[in-house]
Amino acid sequence: MKSRFTPRRAACLLAFITATASAQVAANTTISALFMTQAAYSENDIRAMASDFEKLHPDISINLEFVPYEALHDKIVAARGAGGSGYDVVLFDAIWPAEFSKFDLLQDVSTRINAEDKDKIFAGAMNTVVYKGKTLGMPWILDTKYLYYNKAMLAKAGISAPPQTWQQVMEQSELLKQKGVVKYPLVWSWSQAEALVCDYTTLVSAFGGAFYQNGKLNFTNPGAMQAINYMKTSLDKGVTNPNSREYLEEDVRKAFSNGDAAFALNWTYMYNMANDPQQSKVAGEVGIVPAPGDAPGKASAVNGSMGLGIAKASQHPDQAWQFISYITSQPVQDKYARLSLPIWKSSYDDPAVQKGQEALIAAAKKSLNVMLSRPETADYSRLSNSLQQQLQQILQGQETAEAGMQAATKTAERLR
Repeated sequence: MKSRFTPRRAACLLAFITATASAQVAANTTISALFMTQAAYSENDIRAMASDFEKLHPDISINLEFVPYEALHDKIVAARGAGGSGYDVVLFDAIWPAEFSKFDLLQDVSTRINAEDKDKIFAGAMNTVVYKGKTLGMPWILDTKYLYYNKAMLAKAGISAPPQTWQQVMEQSELLKQKGVVKYPLVWSWSQAEALVCDYTTLVSAFGGAFYQNGKLNFTNPGAMQAINYMKTSLDKGVTNPNSREYLEEDVRKAFSNGDAAFALNWTYMYNMANDPQQSKVAGEVGIVPAPGDAPGKASAVNGSMGLGIAKASQHPDQAWQFISYITSQPVQDKYARLSLPIWKSSYDDPAVQKGQEALIAAAKKSLNVMLSRPETADYSRLSNSLQQQLQQILQGQETAEAGMQAATKTAERLR
């Protein structure tokens, strides 16, 4: 007896096909994520994290894009309003929340993060993603700059301990140069880029300076002036490599790893790379301490942290948050703690995280609690560009420190 293909059966079949198609669409949700190519986690590490996430979530695929840090901001802004053709997850710097909040580029994820987790995270890390009551993402890269030193070079000069103040850094550098241990003991990332502002901010922190006075940006306060004067003096005395004025962080790493410097200011990622004999001629001789202050026992630091946010136009915010939650989770961060330290306080007491980088962990415990933030303003890009130009002109000897920092302050007033 033949079965009859009734309207009811046809409807059921259509419903089944529709449901199956919907399930297939759900099973193939693709989210696009924008990351940077240098510093902190390597591209290979991020790809491994994404692959592990996809195995746990077979219904979600991650499309990764990597750009240099210098292109990251403009990529995010350019994708604004792109809808399905834009990004779902974006990596953003600590200096951008004011601007991104003003132009509503990221979703407020305040309700997605519970209070218990916030208490387990370093305050400096959370400050990276919070602006005027809005939480624009989850902190991911918790970073600051440290003072690296070459143990063998210091020993050769008869120096028994690393410097505890920036004055001692200068004195030890002069001694190293006088004894012919190294031509230029100091190397920095002073190219006309954000790296220059980060080094400057570290020194402003060291000399007790601030960027705001009576609610207004000011680069002529005593601490801020001491910072730029220290930078210029180190060049004038011939202890800073003059090429520093063209260097970014990777140039600093390479110079230090090649044995061309006794001291370097750089991010966390350099520690294990400089200690890797396949990448470094000074492996095993790398020392690290918090960037010093203006007195023994004090530390200085810049907030170089970054967060992961959900783009406002994302069509897959829930899946985007699943991915963000996974790669910022404590187990994942602990697993990849060799190039970027976790945002979770308790990780720093974990023997597995400490192993092989005990000196870095000891420095981090101190530095991460004193980080100075760069100016918070919605017009940060223009402010930073102006500050970079003035700092460069001073370091090139084209302008006095007083005139340059007064000009930077006037520009800041116009941008308010």
